[in-house]
Amino acid sequence: MSLQLAVDDGVATLTLSRPEAMNAIDPETRAELRGAWARIAADDSIRAVILTGSGDKAFCTGSDLKKTMPPKESFAELTFGRSQSDHILAGMDIAQPIICAINGHAIGGGLELALACDIRIAAENASFGLSEVRLGSIPGGGGTQRLPRTIGASSAMLLLLTGDRVDAQEALRLGLVSQVTAPQDLIKTATGIARRIAANAPLAVRAVKRLVREGMDMPLEGAIGLERYAFGLLRDTEDRIEGRRAFQEKRAPDFRGR
Repeated sequence: MSLQLAVDDGVATLTLSRPEAMNAIDPETRAELRGAWARIAADDSIRAVILTGSGDKAFCTGSDLKKTMPPKESFAELTFGRSQSDHILAGMDIAQPIICAINGHAIGGGLELALACDIRIAAENASFGLSEVRLGSIPGGGGTQRLPRTIGASSAMLLLLTGDRVDAQEALRLGLVSQVTAPQDLIKTATGIARRIAANAPLAVRAVKRLVREGMDMPLEGAIGLERYAFGLLRDTEDRIEGRRAFQEKRAPDFRGR
């Protein structure tokens, strides 16, 4: 298996497990990722997800070019003729928040994988880059769109047009990651964040994720209207009432996603 999935107390940890190939994604790993995302999406007991790589050299360096040959089908066949995408990010659009724990190089499709997550933290030895222009190509997994939305157009253009890499501290300065930790503390830090998320009201957590993601592409007035609608939906839920009772009674709330 080139992908490991472990679930513990509401937190799922997905680990890319091809350290000998810098955790590059081959066709088998793509299929395993799709299956893992589908399993997580269908399990309401999972409230947060950690995505990381095995070893200490790389989180992921994108597609394994040695094993990923150009498709035989035309682009039209791939676009309109399949019921299921085999894209590297296929299936990642899940309701649960995803924390990316970047334990080394996040290059090409690996960085695009990280950009598709909700929170990114990095080990001190991590590096980041979208170097496709150096190979006569472009980032094809959302890199040209997600990177500017994450770090701003000018900084994104600098990286995209030069193909340069940045280290963890520069990624932190740019806002590409939220925290930088010692390598040995990376998973512990990610797990702590995941458990804090998992302890919160699941409907509220999912609503926040959806509001942020959808609202970023909307005019402010429309996004605020969407927020008000979500607030109204959550106002009378059992979890919101439980949260207030727990606060009054000075105890930990027992959220049940209702």
